[in-house]
Amino acid sequence: MMKWLWLSILAVILDQLSKIWIGSTMSLYQSIPVFPGFNITYVHNFGAAFSFLSDQGGWQRWFFALLAASISVGIVFWIKRLKPQEILSAISLSLILGGAIGNLIDRVMYGYVIDFFDVYYQSWHWPVFNIADSAITAGVALMLLESFIHKEQEG
Repeated sequence: MMKWLWLSILAVILDQLSKIWIGSTMSLYQSIPVFPGFNITYVHNFGAAFSFLSDQGGWQRWFFALLAASISVGIVFWIKRLKPQEILSAISLSLILGGAIGNLIDRVMYGYVIDFFDVYYQSWHWPVFNIADSAITAGVALMLLESFIHKEQEG
């Protein structure tokens, strides 16, 4: 099932290229309206998801980096143990792995994660996110879908 790791590589490449492009063409906190409900807004996230622990003085950089690296190693071993018919699991885990590595690269290189997708409704904004976060979310959604499919097949 290691053949699905190309999805991880693709997620990392798209994530890193997009962050390089954002960082080289925009100023920090600059926001470009794309269409109603969506902006490209360049921010630095020093925390985890939804800026969790972003104001903790720096220790969280290495904590989240170590956590992401450990989870990534665990996912690789998990993928290696999948059966050939567990394709959806391999795809979902590969997406999660790519997203984790994409954000891990940022944490190690910069001390923060570059985020830029800004989704909003009127004055309410979802926390700004990036391609790595999107890959993780898609991977988790596929895992949930698979669990529902698996339950229906058992019942």
